[in-house]
Amino acid sequence: MIEAPLERIDLPIDRIPDRWYNVLPDLPRAPDELLDPQTGEPLSEDYLVRLLPRALVAQERSLERWISIPDEVAGQYRVWRPTPLYRAHALERELGTPAEIYFKYEGASPSGSHKLNSALAQAYYAKQEGVQRLVTDTGAGQWGTALALAGALMGVEVVVYMVRASFHHKPSRRHLMETFDATVLPSPGISTEVGRSFLAEDPDHPGSEATAVSEALEVVRSDPEARFSMGAFANHVLLHQTVIGMEAREQLELVDRDPDYLIASVGCGSNMGGLALPWVTDKLNGRDLTILAAEPAACPTLTQGEYRWDFADATGSGPLSRTYTLGHEFVPPPIHAGGLRYHGAAPLAGLLRDEGLMDAVAYQQNEVFAAGKLFTRLTGFLPAPETAHALRAVIDVARECRERKRKATILFCYSGHGLLDLGAYGKFNSGELQDVETMAESLSDASSPVEVHA
Repeated sequence: MIEAPLERIDLPIDRIPDRWYNVLPDLPRAPDELLDPQTGEPLSEDYLVRLLPRALVAQERSLERWISIPDEVAGQYRVWRPTPLYRAHALERELGTPAEIYFKYEGASPSGSHKLNSALAQAYYAKQEGVQRLVTDTGAGQWGTALALAGALMGVEVVVYMVRASFHHKPSRRHLMETFDATVLPSPGISTEVGRSFLAEDPDHPGSEATAVSEALEVVRSDPEARFSMGAFANHVLLHQTVIGMEAREQLELVDRDPDYLIASVGCGSNMGGLALPWVTDKLNGRDLTILAAEPAACPTLTQGEYRWDFADATGSGPLSRTYTLGHEFVPPPIHAGGLRYHGAAPLAGLLRDEGLMDAVAYQQNEVFAAGKLFTRLTGFLPAPETAHALRAVIDVARECRERKRKATILFCYSGHGLLDLGAYGKFNSGELQDVETMAESLSDASSPVEVHA
């Protein structure tokens, strides 16, 4: 008899969380406030409400532990939430590990990833406040796709600046965003002054999420009907994602398990925050719990970056934040790492790392895709490149448990499916993917510290 590769653990439909968990009041210290690039002072209320809907400004700074999810957002969540938790029996057997491996499957959302959890909330608040359009950046397109769908569902126009390399080499998500009626533009591009300046310096500029942020901010500043939308960086984004960890916690309780390892990929930190933040107080209270971030070796923010002040965008016109960064001028190579190519971590993720609450590991893209292909062969589920980074870390931890003969519970976030990433898998299968040997030169060029005079 062939044993099932996966075991599904579901919550009843009425167990969707009715509030988000805000970790800020439970942390040993709060992340440093964002600073105005002109004055070096904390961002004023006027600056923030010109950038974001007022409700999100309030959530960004809130010290309330629980924030209610609006009924309209919860109603949209019910289309696919609660998402299933799976135990990966086939992977355990393949690795010969005594560890139990579980994953929270966020690929079930209509946009294909966890990103819709925050996109719906942001589009809802924008609509409630009469915002006509949301402008955003996206790397490989997971976030842009989610916001495009959320805008269509909530009735808000969406403009997406997509990293130029992805815009041209990964058209599938661009086509999906356009099908949701979003306007999708390459970054850098000719529609903004800053985009034209980047192209004047380098007509073949591949773009970065930082260049896309610069262009999006320029558009928002010139359009009083527009606001900026963030897919990962801000406190309020990680807040919205905590439905992941809260559901997973209940699902593990159904099988009488507590996690020993929480693993997720990190580009900026949204799916890691969503999974791990609901367990941070456990770790602070002395529980033996490892929170592990997996990132690309070609964009090693948490493993090789510095914890310091830096700009959120490539031109230094946006807010300053204190977090782990590779430097705002850093431009990663056009690797197949999905959205894991931003130069800085979310301030909350950087704080967890700086406080010793989170560990990090970096991987080359061939070992990442090998992990993704193994998982697909064993389960039939094709992980996005972001998810495959987490899987690579899971495999290493599970093998370590085998060597130590340690029974442990590993939980990871399956942040999105890879059905629109088959071109990258095709290159891996044919041996065309090349690992980036070193980023030392790029890091050196982009890592000059930003002086803050407050």
